[in-house]
Amino acid sequence: MTDSSTISIQARDNPLLVQLRKLTRDPSAYRKLGELWLEGEHLCSSLRTRGRRPLRSVISETAWQHPATRELATWAPRVARVPDALFASFSALPSSGQLGFVVALPPAEAVQALEPSIVLDRVQDAGNVGSILRTAAAFGVRQVLALQGTAALWSPKVLRAGMGAHFGLRLIEGLKPEDLDLLQMPWVGTSLATDQWLHKAVLPQPCAWIFGHEGQGVDQALLDRCAQVLRIPQPGGEESLNVAAAAAVCLYEWMRQRGG
Repeated sequence: MTDSSTISIQARDNPLLVQLRKLTRDPSAYRKLGELWLEGEHLCSSLRTRGRRPLRSVISETAWQHPATRELATWAPRVARVPDALFASFSALPSSGQLGFVVALPPAEAVQALEPSIVLDRVQDAGNVGSILRTAAAFGVRQVLALQGTAALWSPKVLRAGMGAHFGLRLIEGLKPEDLDLLQMPWVGTSLATDQWLHKAVLPQPCAWIFGHEGQGVDQALLDRCAQVLRIPQPGGEESLNVAAAAAVCLYEWMRQRGG
């Protein structure tokens, strides 16, 4: 347990709770407020594992009675205790997580020209985006670049789907296609309209993988700039894999070819 100051909040219109409702209900509110809301013990523990301290924690009165949860809450320098019903009023989870961290939004970072990367081209489903971030972290891709039209990387739904992967990645969003000119490595895209198979390709190391919109795929102008455009074999006859599943297959093969 750290040396934390603890307050009790009873009023629904408390400014902190008003802000938390904005963060949970508006996917882009973090950009205006400069803060994130991490809800649930898993996300909070992931932040602590990375050695990063939140600005404050918010915990329900019931959760405060559990030593392990109370100890995690006091990782924050400031702790706010709230009644269970009040916590549920701003919780983003179907079943309230009863603990959350308020975290400063990480500062904007510059694109690293030679860092193995994933580029998200208008991937709109928050669950897909979060899953791709988890896959990136698992297979050693540390930079994720999101073009305009992609789901907000730090939105509550993407944070939950990412399961803590955010804290080990360089995330840059709101990019335009011309911003990708900074990348000094080959690009690799995926498409159903090619006869070049993933498992037969010699993949460049490093490279930037381009994954596109759930329905439209990667924009043709981006595909035209790719050194390789590949297809994943699907002998089962389905039209296409979910973009998050496709990303996992591609990154596994990329990792396998570089020797794990």
